[in-house]
Amino acid sequence: MHGVYNGMPAAGLEDAEWQSAQGERHAARVEMALLPEGSIAMRNARHPGGPALIYTHAEMAAFIAGAKDGDFDDLLELAGCGAL
Repeated sequence: MHGVYNGMPAAGLEDAEWQSAQGERHAARVEMALLPEGSIAMRNARHPGGPALIYTHAEMAAFIAGAKDGDFDDLLELAGCGAL
């Protein structure tokens, strides 16, 4: 996977093994894949050929820790989705 860059078409990551959250509650809205060089790609499952956001391991670890701590819960409330 040469030439991996943020915003590239997810379809260009041919060897990526995409995975999503399990369960009806999550409804596979976002998928992630570990890339060979250790970065992590994220794409919208409803548009699998659309852009992939590429994150370093440290960036993704910080994001997941923040999500677990509830750092982004207010975004759902502001969007009218209610709390998790």
